[in-house]
Amino acid sequence: MTVAQIHRLAVDLGIKHDLRGVAAVKKHLRRIQERFEKLSKDERADFDREDLWNPYSDTRIYTGDPKKVVRRVAVGIDVETPEILLAHVLSERQPIDLLVTHHPVGTALAGLHEVMHLQAEVLAKYGVPINVAQGLLHVRIDEVSRRTSPINHQRDVDAARLLGFAFMSCHTTSDNMVATFLFNLIRQHERKLELVSDVLKLLRTIPEYRAAAKWKAGPRLFAGRPDHFAGKIAITEITGGTEGSPQIYHRLAQAGVGTVIGMHMSEEHKKQAEEAHVNAIIAGHMSSDSLGMNLFADELERHGLTVVPFAGFIRVSRRGARRRR
Repeated sequence: MTVAQIHRLAVDLGIKHDLRGVAAVKKHLRRIQERFEKLSKDERADFDREDLWNPYSDTRIYTGDPKKVVRRVAVGIDVETPEILLAHVLSERQPIDLLVTHHPVGTALAGLHEVMHLQAEVLAKYGVPINVAQGLLHVRIDEVSRRTSPINHQRDVDAARLLGFAFMSCHTTSDNMVATFLFNLIRQHERKLELVSDVLKLLRTIPEYRAAAKWKAGPRLFAGRPDHFAGKIAITEITGGTEGSPQIYHRLAQAGVGTVIGMHMSEEHKKQAEEAHVNAIIAGHMSSDSLGMNLFADELERHGLTVVPFAGFIRVSRRGARRRR
């Protein structure tokens, strides 16, 4: 596969596993196309044309020839300058053709806030009025945009370019795969998930979460109690760029949601979840990110690539398990 084909595969998988549904994503892309067609010539000059087919602004190729053939790819959760230097050393023993980071850098980090809009449509699927979800997210999206604005976005991209690496990120694309994986798992076992403790027990059967638990970073209950009824379970804190609005928990409670599952949670979000009497289970950040990247890495291996896990990536292959079924 080439770098461009791997990037396209990531985007296609992200769309396939988007909780909004493929039809909703395609409708979003059509709106982007219509908006682009109305732009002036000068406005089009600054438009990121990849937005016309890739709905995830935090998933991009940063550097390297898109036509380069890839045989060995190093995949990590946070691939920054230290990891790029490590990859350079490793490549002296056995060449590495591509670096893939989960968390974005470069232009994808600068555009992280742009992908957060998908959260509103996901929340609407759980019964939150779309206008309310959009209104609350608008404030948070502006906040994230301001927060990422002063970051030295190109530092790590420059390191990869100077050392001759092709470099790309897969953020929301793999987060979508985690969200769908957990959504399907919860739906499959929902009749048995009476208490919050039942949900925690189910999450701990997932290999990435079991491994993280040994490092004191496994699934934890941030709000609520293990012996509380779980109620309706929502996968709302897994994908969509980064943490959304802390005010959303009261709206989720009004929509009948009793428990939310997320990757991480700030103190303000924890406080609001408690006030809304919503149970908040935090599955784990690096472990959840690893789950998504594992699902992607399995696809890469199916295409004949060798995957080198590093930078906090807990590698668990599900290829053998699928063949046995």
